[in-house]
Amino acid sequence: MTAIALEWTPIYDEKIEGYYLYRGERNGPLKRIAKIGDRYSSHYLDRGLQPGHLYRYRITSFKGGSESPPSQPVEVKTLPIPDSVPFISAIDHLPREVKLIWRPHPYLKIDRYILERREPKDREWQKIAEIKGRLNVEYIDRGLKDNRVYYYRLFAKSCDGLLSRPSKVIEASTKPRPSTVRGLTASRNLPRKIVVQWKRNPEEDIAYYKVYKSLFEIGPYVVEAKVQGTSYTDKIKEDGVRRYYKVTAVDRDGLESFKQYVPVVGETLPKPLHPLIIRHDFDGKRVELVWEPQDNRAVSYIVKKREIVGLFKYNDYIFKNIHSTRFVDTKLRPDAKYIYRVYAVDRYGLQSDPSNEITFSTKR
Repeated sequence: MTAIALEWTPIYDEKIEGYYLYRGERNGPLKRIAKIGDRYSSHYLDRGLQPGHLYRYRITSFKGGSESPPSQPVEVKTLPIPDSVPFISAIDHLPREVKLIWRPHPYLKIDRYILERREPKDREWQKIAEIKGRLNVEYIDRGLKDNRVYYYRLFAKSCDGLLSRPSKVIEASTKPRPSTVRGLTASRNLPRKIVVQWKRNPEEDIAYYKVYKSLFEIGPYVVEAKVQGTSYTDKIKEDGVRRYYKVTAVDRDGLESFKQYVPVVGETLPKPLHPLIIRHDFDGKRVELVWEPQDNRAVSYIVKKREIVGLFKYNDYIFKNIHSTRFVDTKLRPDAKYIYRVYAVDRYGLQSDPSNEITFSTKR
């Protein structure tokens, strides 16, 4: 492709010293390209030629300043640049990579391939790989971006450094991330837990969902759980606390969807409001407490009594499952001080803070 070897019958006559070699292209002028200073020489290698070009040669003999008439012209054409591989294809829609395969180049002097890539917005091609070996016909382009289109072309390179024409351009795309999880909700009325729910993603190869949680709306969000269903129960040992959640979908290839821009807010059920003792009466033998609820959640009440009988001595009593807003206590002793508090209990067993405190003495 880039060299032509010329041979002639040497002239052994002492009347000549050597030879001049001339070269031209088609109908262009001939120019001297070599001086061969030995009449016994019969071979010359003309290098650095253009592939696929027609060249004309003549040879003369010389001695001193005299030169013979030229020989008849000889026309020789260098071999053309070979085409690239006869077949190239891409296996795409893979997670962040594209696999390219091709047939080995038929020209035995090919010893490697040059692979180039560009994106639709690019004007220039970028060399991304040099694959050594004529029979090495696979390349996996890794580290790509999700849901992107890429173009590829391949050159074959000979052992003497010549590049083939480019192959046809192959278009390939990477696999997109799963779509953003939709329908995200979080409960705000359950005791000591928050239930987070969402809709199932439309992709068929979703492996699991990641639940992210934060104490604050702006984050940071950390992975709370990985679940295969479409709900998660976050058990929290506190009443009336708020948490923020985001959920992503992860497919079998490990591609993860983007998080929601706005989190969903969940809350554990707060304690019921404490009752308010509105009246208490003591007639010397018994005490009566009357209170009223401050919300409608209470299903029962608890009364706690502290009996103080000395400077550092006291007894505590608890009365549970009171289903009215009135309590009568007849178990009193003389010369004691009493403190009463009332607590509301809802249907989940959540207990309110204590009511206002009632204190009186049976001392006379």
